[in-house]
Amino acid sequence: MGRILTEKDVEAAVKGGSVYAAGGGGWADHGRMLGLAAVSVGKPELVDIEELEPRDWVATAAAIGAPASTTPWEMRGVDYVKAVELLEKALGDKVRGLMIGQNGKSSTLNAWLPSAILGTKVVDAVGDIRAHPTGDMGSIGMAGSPKKMIQTAVGGNRAENRYIELVVKGATAKISPILRTAADMSGGFIASCRNPLRAKYVQRNAALGGISLALSLGEAIIAAEKKGGSAIIDAIVKATGGTILVKGAVTKKDLVYTKEAFDIGRFVLGEGDKAVTIHTMNEYMAIDDAGGNRLATFPDVIATLDAAGQPLSAGQLREGMFVFVLHVPKKVIPLSSSVIDPAVYPPVEKAMGIELAKYALDGVKRKKKARKGWA
Repeated sequence: MGRILTEKDVEAAVKGGSVYAAGGGGWADHGRMLGLAAVSVGKPELVDIEELEPRDWVATAAAIGAPASTTPWEMRGVDYVKAVELLEKALGDKVRGLMIGQNGKSSTLNAWLPSAILGTKVVDAVGDIRAHPTGDMGSIGMAGSPKKMIQTAVGGNRAENRYIELVVKGATAKISPILRTAADMSGGFIASCRNPLRAKYVQRNAALGGISLALSLGEAIIAAEKKGGSAIIDAIVKATGGTILVKGAVTKKDLVYTKEAFDIGRFVLGEGDKAVTIHTMNEYMAIDDAGGNRLATFPDVIATLDAAGQPLSAGQLREGMFVFVLHVPKKVIPLSSSVIDPAVYPPVEKAMGIELAKYALDGVKRKKKARKGWA
């Protein structure tokens, strides 16, 4: 049976999501706002995908933008609800459940408020266990599909007349950049609801149990908090199945906001032969050592923690900060069909100027019939 999400789950979702945010994934305060609003006005319900009928529609509730940026974004809880309503109108049918494209500081909670208000279920499935820069990476196998999808976006800075409501239809890879442009025009961060798919398709292609993973990680963090920072870091390592790959001071920060609503650049930890480079596109995407050898690559989880065990976003890192770098290899987390889809990598590789696909796809098997059962 489903699990009614309550106030105590809000902080667990924010804290666990903050680690899986991988340097991005929204704002913790925004996540708390979404979660507390949801549990105040209704009873958001987390369900396994098996609890839905195979032909029930499941869409993805997401936030799009670059939350490390200093742009004048404004997004309200009602924007997430409106995005679902616009999608249902365009679909001509009810959406039974909402999954999320990724975990994150706020994105783990993206589906809670529509669930509380509209009665849609929060489906325990994600497009990616960790946060990622492009919608295609959380599109559970639809990135290379020619099928016409529906995507909506709602939000914007009201005081600056940036508020936007948008409904687009077309192949996922062609319309996803439109929503990113809308995010930039709205102020840098916008709510969306996109890609309605049948539950049977989601069951085969999403990373199942992804929200529960974030909640259990958050609960482990909360339980360790009274023991101090090192205990929190140990709890995070144990709960995620990861390791502290490297630790050291940030010696260089080079991050640039682009008109496509991306924060792109790199961080360097340490100096000389001991230096490592963290390649960033909204989130931490890869780590190289001083000799250029690859140490970690998306869809591995890469996160930075301070000495207090607090996950830090790319926007929070500053030169001189001492950080611990968490690495969770892809072999220990559920992988969706979209993160092992070669079609999602070329745009990111081009924007970042590094290779990702050859490392990301090494040793993984593509899910069979990834694009079957969408309708």
